[in-house]
This record gives sequence, structure tokens and C-alpha cells, in this order.
Amino acid sequence: MAGVSEYEYDLLVIGAGSGGVRAARMAATTGAKVAIVEDRYLGGTCVNVGCVPKKLYSYAAHYHDSFDDAAGYGWQLPGPASFDWSTLRDNKISEIKRLNGIYQRMLEGAGVTLINARASLADAHTVTLHEEQRDSTVTAQKVLLATGGWPWIPEFPGSEYAVDSNQVFDLETSPKRFLVLGGGYIAVEFASIFNGLGSETHLIYRGELFLRGFDQQVREFTCAEMERKGVNLHFNTNIERIEATQDAYNVYLTNGNMLEVDVVLAATGRKANIQGLGLDKVGLELDETGKIPVNDRFETACPSILALGDITPGPELTPVAIAEAMHLVESHFKEGTPEALDYTTIPTAVFCHPNIGTVGLSEEEAREKFTNIRVYSTNFRAMKHTLSGSHERTLMKLVVDDATDVVVGAHMVGDDAGEIIQGIAIAVRAGLRKHDFDRTVGIHPTGAEEFVTMRTLTRT
Repeated sequence: MAGVSEYEYDLLVIGAGSGGVRAARMAATTGAKVAIVEDRYLGGTCVNVGCVPKKLYSYAAHYHDSFDDAAGYGWQLPGPASFDWSTLRDNKISEIKRLNGIYQRMLEGAGVTLINARASLADAHTVTLHEEQRDSTVTAQKVLLATGGWPWIPEFPGSEYAVDSNQVFDLETSPKRFLVLGGGYIAVEFASIFNGLGSETHLIYRGELFLRGFDQQVREFTCAEMERKGVNLHFNTNIERIEATQDAYNVYLTNGNMLEVDVVLAATGRKANIQGLGLDKVGLELDETGKIPVNDRFETACPSILALGDITPGPELTPVAIAEAMHLVESHFKEGTPEALDYTTIPTAVFCHPNIGTVGLSEEEAREKFTNIRVYSTNFRAMKHTLSGSHERTLMKLVVDDATDVVVGAHMVGDDAGEIIQGIAIAVRAGLRKHDFDRTVGIHPTGAEEFVTMRTLTRT
């Protein structure tokens, strides 16, 4: 696409997270003149305070079980294993700096102008750049809002003592007693992480069971496995107040109990990062969930202003933002009209211990959508644990539309669930039938082969 002379840029992206960077790079390859504005760090939440450090910390936490499991296979460690928090934290910082550099080189290599400033909308084609010395303006034919989400902490007495999911990676010391407030995937993941790192761990959730929206059997199985690993789960309760003592925090719960802990993490959700963005300047209003509505072309109510990722309705997942970026570039900077994105078969993983992997419909969703369904499931002790002595179990589950035999949902709780479900997701996305799964030869001996050997109907 040739540059449009009346504007300085064809596309100006606000926010250098995964979605914003991908959109900027791909648009630049079409010949568009592109700039990206970022005031914090390259790579956004995922690289800096999200998926990447979280997965590194999850790996670290898994070693605790691995050391225990090794004894059954004949390995004798010279002494009790010890964990050094500062080594993990500082190595994580080094890795993120490396990734920040990669993002910068990718942008430079694509010919994208990187502007280090805070940006706000001035009008439909003008963005104000807020820099240390002075404010300035820049114009663009299209402006893409890709500022992501930001954690929030509910207000209650002592809430100022809680840390959020951005801050928890860089604690000065490893807590002996850790408490997380929340019932979403971030809360569940950090409960597993700190439990695995050796902290006495408590999870507080106001509902009856965490991971609302996931398959009920998956939720119940995960709950049992986390309790087996030693996580203290407190449901149907909330934090009433936090009081600071000389070297700890007393957390008073609405059920009358009090817990003394060293760190309180509030993992109570994330909100669209739109503060100071100037949405009012272009007449943009948020929907009932606090997100910016967009159409299939990722256009807001002001057509020259585009938006994608966590500030728009839809799954708050890095690969989703990247897919949206690719679709946006095809829609606005290439010929033709791309096929609309399909959000119904997006796989996801929760890196709690054991991991959860899921794609497609839960059993409950399938029962609402289809007249009749078939459910196949298996619950077993993995071969790895026959000698390790661990009692950890694995759950695998397929949900099938009875009328068409199409597999509409696949779920797993167990080692490497995310790795396994990624492959299964291709089959679910392709609309394969249970007959196709049954005809696929398994790889033996693996846990994953259970997905193609489940023949006995669990329930209808």
C-alpha cells in the first residue's frame, strides 16, 4: 500500500505488545509507513509480566516434584534440595531483557519507527505524544489501539498491602507463606507456582469453585489434584481486611478465619488499559464489560481508530491478539476480504500443577447447544508415576455431538496438557469425527494415546 501524503503515517500503533508489534510489522511489509508508540516495555504483558515469566516460574516449581519423583527411579540427591529465589528472579529478568531486544530488532528490521512516549488520541487522525521534555503530535490515516490490560485490586481495608500479578515476579524474597485472592487462571497458576516453590500456599475465592467457565469435570479434578499437592483452597469466602504486623500480614476472612502470611497476591482480574488514552476525544464508549467494541475489521465506532487484543471483547490470550493483528492487516492493507476469525475453537492452557489444556466446548456448553452428546473420559495414574510413588492422576475427555459424530470439545488435566492439546486442537478446528480419532493409531507408551483409544462411552 502506498503512503497517504496528507498524514505522516499510514498506521500508528499505540502499544508494543504482541498484537501491536505483529500488526506494525506485517503492515510495514505491505509498504505502509508505520510507527509504534510505547511508554513502558516492548513485548507487552506476555513477555514482561505474563505468559513468559509465568511459564519460567512454573518450570521452576515443577522441579520440586521432579526431585521427589526421581528417588523411585534410583536417583539419590546428595542432600535436601534447596531453592534460591533471587537466582530464578534475576535469570528471568535477563531473559526478558533478551526478548525485549529481539522485539526491538524485529521492528527495526521491518522498517517500523519506534517512538518512546505515552500516547493519547487528539482526534480521529491525530495522536498526542507525551514525552519528558514536551508534548508533540503526529498524524496517521489509521490509529491502532493495542494497549492491552492492566491488573486491578479491589478496595477493602488493607488492600494497599496486596501486590498484583505484575509485581509478584519481582518480590525481594521468596515468601514462606503465600496467599492469593481470586478464582481465575492467574490465581490458580500462582497458587501452584508458590506451592511448588515451597511456600505454604492459600487460595481465597468467593465462589464455590475456581475456574468459572471451564468444564465442570476439569474444575473438580483440578481442585482435587491441587489439594493433593498441598494447596490450601478456601472457597465461598473473601478477604475482609488485611492488617500489617511487624514482619507479616494478618488476613481476616469473611468466614471468620484469620491467616498470617508474608505475601498477599490479588489476582482478581484485569481491566482494559485505557486510562488517559483520550477515547472521549473521538467519541468512543466502552461496553458493559469495560472493553472497546469493534467490528469484524477491528474498526471502532470511529472508523479510522482500530483496536485489538485485551482492550476489545473476546479471549484475553496472546495468540488471539496475534491472530487479530494478522487479520487486521489483511483487512486494511491487502487486497480482498479475509475470512472472519473463528473464536469458537481457540485452545488454551492453564499452567497450574497439573496443567490444564482445553479446546472447544465444555460438556455443559455442548449440552446446551446440541440435542444429544456423548462424553468419553479417562482418569488414570500416568506411567511415569508407577515408579515415582506419586499419586498424581491425569484426566482426558472428549465431548462429541451425537448427531454428527463431530468432536466438539477436548479437555485434559495432567503433565504437558498444553503441549498435547495444541495438536488435538487442529483436529477439533478441522471438525473431525470421533470415528477419525478412533481410526488414528496411538503412540505407545504415551499418555497422549488415550485421546485415540477412548472407546467406552462414559455418559450421554
